[in-house]
Amino acid sequence: MKMLKSTLAIVTAATVLGVSGFAQAGATLDAVQKKGFVQCGVSDGLPGFSVPDSTGKIVGIDADYCRAVAAAVFGDATKVKFSQLNAKERFTALQSGEIDILSRNTTMTSSRDAGMGLKFPGFITYYDGIGFLANNKLGVKSAKELDGATICIQAGTTTELNVSDYFRANGLKYTPITFDTSDESAKSLESGRCDVLTSDKSQLFAQRSKLAAPKDYVVLPETISKEPLGPVVRNGDDEWLAIVRWVGYAMLNAEEAGVTSQNVEAEAKSTKNPDVARLLGADGEYGKDLKVKKDWVVQIVKQVGNYGEVFEKNLGKSTPLEIDRGLNALWNAGGIQYAPPVR
Repeated sequence: MKMLKSTLAIVTAATVLGVSGFAQAGATLDAVQKKGFVQCGVSDGLPGFSVPDSTGKIVGIDADYCRAVAAAVFGDATKVKFSQLNAKERFTALQSGEIDILSRNTTMTSSRDAGMGLKFPGFITYYDGIGFLANNKLGVKSAKELDGATICIQAGTTTELNVSDYFRANGLKYTPITFDTSDESAKSLESGRCDVLTSDKSQLFAQRSKLAAPKDYVVLPETISKEPLGPVVRNGDDEWLAIVRWVGYAMLNAEEAGVTSQNVEAEAKSTKNPDVARLLGADGEYGKDLKVKKDWVVQIVKQVGNYGEVFEKNLGKSTPLEIDRGLNALWNAGGIQYAPPVR
Protein backbone atom coordinates (compact mmCIF):
# COMPACT_ATOMS: atom_id res chain seq x y z
CA MET A 1 0.00 0.00 0.00
CA LYS A 2 2.85 2.39 0.86
CA MET A 3 4.44 1.67 -2.52
CA LEU A 4 1.12 2.35 -4.28
CA LYS A 5 0.73 5.67 -2.45
CA SER A 6 4.29 6.66 -3.34
CA THR A 7 3.68 5.78 -6.98
CA LEU A 8 0.49 7.84 -7.04
CA ALA A 9 2.33 10.76 -5.51
CA ILE A 10 5.00 10.60 -8.18
CA VAL A 11 2.41 10.39 -10.96
CA THR A 12 0.52 13.35 -9.49
CA ALA A 13 3.70 15.42 -9.25
CA ALA A 14 4.64 14.53 -12.81
CA THR A 15 1.19 15.57 -14.00
CA VAL A 16 1.48 18.96 -12.31
CA LEU A 17 5.12 19.65 -13.14
CA GLY A 18 5.49 17.82 -16.45
CA VAL A 19 8.48 15.78 -17.52
CA SER A 20 10.59 18.91 -17.88
CA GLY A 21 10.02 19.93 -14.26
CA PHE A 22 8.11 23.07 -15.16
CA ALA A 23 4.48 23.86 -14.40
CA GLN A 24 2.22 22.70 -17.20
CA ALA A 25 0.06 25.23 -18.95
CA GLY A 26 -3.25 23.60 -18.16
CA ALA A 27 -6.36 25.38 -19.35
CA THR A 28 -4.76 28.77 -19.84
CA LEU A 29 -7.73 30.25 -21.67
CA ASP A 30 -10.09 29.28 -18.83
CA ALA A 31 -7.72 30.79 -16.26
CA VAL A 32 -7.32 33.99 -18.28
CA GLN A 33 -11.08 34.36 -18.68
CA LYS A 34 -11.63 33.71 -14.99
CA LYS A 35 -9.23 36.42 -13.82
CA GLY A 36 -10.37 38.80 -16.55
CA PHE A 37 -7.07 39.79 -18.17
CA VAL A 38 -4.00 38.51 -20.02
CA GLN A 39 -0.75 38.71 -18.05
CA CYS A 40 1.92 39.56 -20.61
CA GLY A 41 5.68 39.46 -20.14
CA VAL A 42 7.53 42.21 -22.01
CA SER A 43 11.02 43.72 -22.00
CA ASP A 44 12.33 45.98 -19.29
CA GLY A 45 12.31 48.96 -21.63
CA LEU A 46 13.02 48.65 -25.36
CA PRO A 47 11.73 51.47 -27.60
CA GLY A 48 9.53 50.23 -30.40
CA PHE A 49 8.90 46.89 -28.71
CA SER A 50 7.81 47.58 -25.13
CA VAL A 51 8.61 50.67 -23.11
CA PRO A 52 6.63 52.99 -20.80
CA ASP A 53 5.54 56.23 -22.47
CA SER A 54 5.30 59.59 -20.69
CA THR A 55 2.07 58.49 -18.97
CA GLY A 56 3.46 55.12 -17.87
CA LYS A 57 1.54 53.14 -20.51
CA ILE A 58 3.56 50.27 -22.01
CA VAL A 59 3.80 50.83 -25.76
CA GLY A 60 5.48 48.95 -28.61
CA ILE A 61 4.91 46.15 -31.09
CA ASP A 62 5.35 43.42 -28.45
CA ALA A 63 2.93 45.14 -26.08
CA ASP A 64 0.42 45.61 -28.89
CA TYR A 65 0.57 41.90 -29.68
CA CYS A 66 -0.67 41.15 -26.17
CA ARG A 67 -3.39 43.78 -26.57
CA ALA A 68 -4.44 42.00 -29.76
CA VAL A 69 -4.67 38.71 -27.84
CA ALA A 70 -6.85 40.44 -25.24
CA ALA A 71 -9.03 41.89 -28.00
CA ALA A 72 -9.52 38.40 -29.43
CA VAL A 73 -10.28 36.77 -26.09
CA PHE A 74 -12.32 39.50 -24.38
CA GLY A 75 -13.28 41.86 -27.19
CA ASP A 76 -11.36 44.45 -25.16
CA ALA A 77 -7.70 45.23 -25.87
CA THR A 78 -7.29 46.97 -22.49
CA LYS A 79 -7.73 43.73 -20.56
CA VAL A 80 -4.00 43.07 -20.30
CA LYS A 81 -1.43 43.57 -17.58
CA PHE A 82 2.30 43.76 -18.19
CA SER A 83 5.28 42.28 -16.38
CA GLN A 84 8.56 43.92 -17.35
CA LEU A 85 11.27 41.25 -17.48
CA ASN A 86 14.96 41.17 -18.30
CA ALA A 87 16.40 38.50 -20.59
CA LYS A 88 17.50 36.23 -17.74
CA GLU A 89 14.16 36.06 -15.95
CA ARG A 90 11.76 35.97 -18.92
CA PHE A 91 11.59 32.19 -19.41
CA THR A 92 11.29 31.41 -15.71
CA ALA A 93 8.34 33.79 -15.45
CA LEU A 94 6.55 31.89 -18.22
CA GLN A 95 7.50 28.43 -16.98
CA SER A 96 6.27 29.20 -13.47
CA GLY A 97 2.90 30.55 -14.61
CA GLU A 98 3.64 34.11 -13.52
CA ILE A 99 2.70 35.26 -17.04
CA ASP A 100 0.33 33.83 -19.67
CA ILE A 101 2.35 34.86 -22.71
CA LEU A 102 5.88 36.10 -23.26
CA SER A 103 6.01 38.81 -25.93
CA ARG A 104 9.53 40.10 -25.47
CA ASN A 105 11.63 40.26 -28.69
CA THR A 106 12.53 36.59 -28.14
CA THR A 107 14.34 34.51 -30.77
CA MET A 108 12.80 31.19 -31.73
CA THR A 109 15.36 28.36 -31.56
CA SER A 110 15.06 24.58 -31.48
CA SER A 111 16.29 24.25 -27.89
CA ARG A 112 13.91 26.89 -26.61
CA ASP A 113 10.97 25.42 -28.52
CA ALA A 114 11.62 21.78 -27.64
CA GLY A 115 13.71 21.66 -24.47
CA MET A 116 12.40 24.22 -21.99
CA GLY A 117 8.74 23.33 -21.49
CA LEU A 118 7.86 26.22 -23.79
CA LYS A 119 6.38 26.53 -27.26
CA PHE A 120 6.68 29.16 -29.97
CA PRO A 121 3.31 29.43 -31.76
CA GLY A 122 5.21 30.05 -34.99
CA PHE A 123 4.04 33.57 -35.81
CA ILE A 124 7.09 35.82 -36.20
CA THR A 125 6.46 39.31 -34.89
CA TYR A 126 9.72 40.62 -36.33
CA TYR A 127 12.37 39.01 -38.54
CA ASP A 128 15.68 40.25 -37.20
CA GLY A 129 19.40 39.52 -37.07
CA ILE A 130 22.35 40.37 -34.85
CA GLY A 131 24.45 43.39 -35.74
CA PHE A 132 26.89 45.87 -34.21
CA LEU A 133 26.53 49.49 -33.09
CA ALA A 134 29.75 51.51 -33.04
CA ASN A 135 30.77 55.08 -32.31
CA ASN A 136 31.79 56.88 -35.49
CA LYS A 137 35.02 57.82 -33.72
CA LEU A 138 36.08 54.18 -33.84
CA GLY A 139 36.48 54.59 -37.59
CA VAL A 140 35.25 51.14 -38.60
CA LYS A 141 32.98 50.43 -41.56
CA SER A 142 32.61 46.68 -41.16
CA ALA A 143 32.32 44.09 -38.38
CA LYS A 144 35.39 42.40 -39.85
CA GLU A 145 37.42 45.39 -38.64
CA LEU A 146 36.56 44.66 -34.99
CA ASP A 147 39.57 42.45 -34.19
CA GLY A 148 40.53 43.08 -30.57
CA ALA A 149 37.40 45.08 -29.78
CA THR A 150 35.65 45.17 -26.41
CA ILE A 151 32.01 44.31 -26.98
CA CYS A 152 28.98 44.95 -24.76
CA ILE A 153 26.48 42.06 -24.78
CA GLN A 154 23.24 41.51 -22.91
CA ALA A 155 23.41 38.32 -20.84
CA GLY A 156 20.90 35.50 -21.27
CA THR A 157 20.43 36.04 -25.02
CA THR A 158 21.30 34.16 -28.20
CA THR A 159 23.66 37.03 -28.98
CA GLU A 160 26.47 35.67 -26.80
CA LEU A 161 26.79 32.43 -28.75
CA ASN A 162 26.27 34.00 -32.17
CA VAL A 163 28.93 36.65 -31.62
CA SER A 164 31.36 33.99 -30.39
CA ASP A 165 30.67 31.91 -33.52
CA TYR A 166 31.13 34.90 -35.83
CA PHE A 167 34.44 36.02 -34.38
CA ARG A 168 35.84 32.49 -34.29
CA ALA A 169 34.76 31.82 -37.89
CA ASN A 170 36.48 35.03 -39.05
CA GLY A 171 39.65 34.55 -37.03
CA LEU A 172 38.99 37.61 -34.87
CA LYS A 173 39.49 38.18 -31.15
CA TYR A 174 37.29 40.20 -28.83
CA THR A 175 36.63 40.86 -25.15
CA PRO A 176 32.98 40.49 -24.08
CA ILE A 177 31.41 42.50 -21.27
CA THR A 178 27.95 41.21 -20.30
CA PHE A 179 25.09 43.11 -18.68
CA ASP A 180 21.68 42.08 -17.39
CA THR A 181 19.76 44.84 -19.18
CA SER A 182 19.94 46.47 -22.58
CA ASP A 183 20.07 49.93 -20.99
CA GLU A 184 23.21 48.99 -19.05
CA SER A 185 24.82 47.81 -22.27
CA ALA A 186 23.97 51.04 -24.09
CA LYS A 187 25.24 53.23 -21.24
CA SER A 188 28.53 51.34 -21.26
CA LEU A 189 28.93 51.98 -24.98
CA GLU A 190 28.17 55.66 -24.46
CA SER A 191 30.66 55.94 -21.60
CA GLY A 192 33.41 54.31 -23.64
CA ARG A 193 33.68 51.19 -21.50
CA CYS A 194 33.22 49.11 -24.64
CA ASP A 195 33.99 49.79 -28.30
CA VAL A 196 30.87 48.23 -29.74
CA LEU A 197 27.39 47.20 -28.66
CA THR A 198 25.95 44.03 -30.19
CA SER A 199 22.34 42.85 -30.22
CA ASP A 200 19.44 42.31 -32.60
CA LYS A 201 19.55 45.13 -35.14
CA SER A 202 16.10 46.35 -34.14
CA GLN A 203 17.35 46.67 -30.58
CA LEU A 204 20.43 48.56 -31.77
CA PHE A 205 18.23 51.13 -33.52
CA ALA A 206 16.10 51.36 -30.38
CA GLN A 207 19.08 51.85 -28.09
CA ARG A 208 20.69 54.36 -30.43
CA SER A 209 17.52 56.47 -30.28
CA LYS A 210 17.98 56.74 -26.49
CA LEU A 211 21.60 57.94 -26.60
CA ALA A 212 22.44 61.59 -26.02
CA ALA A 213 23.88 61.94 -29.53
CA PRO A 214 22.34 59.20 -31.72
CA LYS A 215 23.97 60.48 -34.93
CA ASP A 216 27.41 59.82 -33.43
CA TYR A 217 26.75 56.08 -33.72
CA VAL A 218 26.37 53.81 -36.72
CA VAL A 219 24.89 50.34 -37.15
CA LEU A 220 27.46 48.37 -39.15
CA PRO A 221 26.18 46.69 -42.35
CA GLU A 222 26.68 43.04 -41.38
CA THR A 223 23.84 40.88 -40.12
CA ILE A 224 25.51 37.83 -38.60
CA SER A 225 22.56 35.64 -37.61
CA LYS A 226 18.89 34.83 -38.09
CA GLU A 227 16.75 36.10 -35.22
CA PRO A 228 13.04 35.36 -35.78
CA LEU A 229 11.37 37.11 -32.86
CA GLY A 230 7.95 36.02 -31.67
CA PRO A 231 5.63 35.29 -28.76
CA VAL A 232 6.08 32.26 -26.50
CA VAL A 233 3.62 30.21 -24.43
CA ARG A 234 3.94 27.19 -22.16
CA ASN A 235 3.98 23.75 -23.73
CA GLY A 236 1.00 21.46 -23.25
CA ASP A 237 -1.90 23.81 -24.00
CA ASP A 238 -2.69 23.66 -27.72
CA GLU A 239 -5.86 25.68 -27.24
CA TRP A 240 -4.00 28.74 -25.94
CA LEU A 241 -1.16 28.25 -28.41
CA ALA A 242 -3.66 28.33 -31.31
CA ILE A 243 -5.18 31.61 -30.14
CA VAL A 244 -1.81 33.29 -29.78
CA ARG A 245 -0.69 31.99 -33.19
CA TRP A 246 -3.80 33.03 -35.11
CA VAL A 247 -3.94 36.50 -33.62
CA GLY A 248 -0.75 37.26 -35.55
CA TYR A 249 -1.96 35.60 -38.72
CA ALA A 250 -5.21 37.54 -38.52
CA MET A 251 -3.31 40.83 -38.33
CA LEU A 252 -1.23 39.89 -41.38
CA ASN A 253 -4.26 38.76 -43.37
CA ALA A 254 -6.03 41.99 -42.54
CA GLU A 255 -3.13 44.05 -43.86
CA GLU A 256 -2.93 41.99 -47.05
CA ALA A 257 -6.67 42.49 -47.61
CA GLY A 258 -6.47 46.25 -47.03
CA VAL A 259 -8.51 46.00 -43.85
CA THR A 260 -7.47 48.70 -41.37
CA SER A 261 -8.56 50.06 -38.02
CA GLN A 262 -10.42 52.77 -39.92
CA ASN A 263 -12.45 50.60 -42.30
CA VAL A 264 -12.75 47.24 -40.55
CA GLU A 265 -16.31 47.70 -39.30
CA ALA A 266 -17.54 48.86 -42.71
CA GLU A 267 -15.74 45.97 -44.42
CA ALA A 268 -17.33 43.48 -42.03
CA LYS A 269 -20.77 44.73 -43.05
CA SER A 270 -20.35 45.23 -46.78
CA THR A 271 -17.42 43.24 -48.19
CA LYS A 272 -18.02 41.16 -51.31
CA ASN A 273 -14.66 39.39 -50.95
CA PRO A 274 -15.20 35.83 -49.62
CA ASP A 275 -11.78 35.73 -47.93
CA VAL A 276 -12.42 39.01 -46.14
CA ALA A 277 -15.93 37.91 -45.16
CA ARG A 278 -14.51 34.78 -43.52
CA LEU A 279 -11.71 36.73 -41.86
CA LEU A 280 -14.07 39.28 -40.32
CA GLY A 281 -16.77 36.83 -39.26
CA ALA A 282 -19.35 37.89 -41.84
CA ASP A 283 -19.32 34.38 -43.30
CA GLY A 284 -18.89 31.22 -41.27
CA GLU A 285 -18.19 30.56 -37.60
CA TYR A 286 -14.41 30.28 -37.56
CA GLY A 287 -14.05 31.91 -34.16
CA LYS A 288 -15.63 28.82 -32.60
CA ASP A 289 -12.56 26.77 -33.40
CA LEU A 290 -10.53 29.11 -31.19
CA LYS A 291 -13.29 29.50 -28.58
CA VAL A 292 -13.60 33.22 -29.31
CA LYS A 293 -16.44 35.31 -30.74
CA LYS A 294 -17.04 35.46 -34.48
CA ASP A 295 -15.93 39.12 -34.64
CA TRP A 296 -12.57 38.43 -32.95
CA VAL A 297 -10.59 39.74 -35.93
CA VAL A 298 -12.75 42.85 -36.17
CA GLN A 299 -11.96 43.62 -32.53
CA ILE A 300 -8.22 43.06 -33.03
CA VAL A 301 -7.99 45.35 -36.04
CA LYS A 302 -10.42 47.96 -34.72
CA GLN A 303 -8.71 48.32 -31.34
CA VAL A 304 -5.07 47.53 -32.12
CA GLY A 305 -4.61 47.62 -35.91
CA ASN A 306 -3.46 45.29 -38.67
CA TYR A 307 0.18 44.19 -38.71
CA GLY A 308 1.31 47.05 -40.94
CA GLU A 309 -0.39 49.66 -38.78
CA VAL A 310 1.19 48.27 -35.63
CA PHE A 311 4.62 48.11 -37.28
CA GLU A 312 4.50 51.68 -38.60
CA LYS A 313 3.18 53.10 -35.33
CA ASN A 314 5.95 51.55 -33.26
CA LEU A 315 8.95 51.00 -35.52
CA GLY A 316 8.39 52.73 -38.86
CA LYS A 317 9.64 55.83 -40.61
CA SER A 318 7.47 58.18 -38.55
CA THR A 319 9.10 56.99 -35.30
CA PRO A 320 12.55 57.81 -33.85
CA LEU A 321 13.71 54.32 -34.89
CA GLU A 322 12.96 54.88 -38.61
CA ILE A 323 13.11 51.17 -39.43
CA ASP A 324 12.29 49.97 -42.96
CA ARG A 325 9.85 47.07 -43.26
CA GLY A 326 12.48 45.01 -45.09
CA LEU A 327 11.91 41.30 -44.46
CA ASN A 328 8.89 42.26 -42.38
CA ALA A 329 6.98 43.52 -45.41
CA LEU A 330 4.24 41.29 -46.75
CA TRP A 331 5.26 38.48 -49.11
CA ASN A 332 3.68 40.33 -52.05
CA ALA A 333 5.50 43.56 -51.21
CA GLY A 334 9.09 42.35 -51.12
CA GLY A 335 9.15 40.81 -47.63
CA ILE A 336 8.56 37.36 -46.19
CA GLN A 337 5.58 37.95 -43.90
CA TYR A 338 2.99 35.42 -45.02
CA ALA A 339 -0.12 34.13 -43.24
CA PRO A 340 -2.30 31.08 -43.76
CA PRO A 341 -5.97 31.92 -44.37
CA VAL A 342 -8.78 32.00 -41.85
CA ARG A 343 -11.26 29.50 -43.29
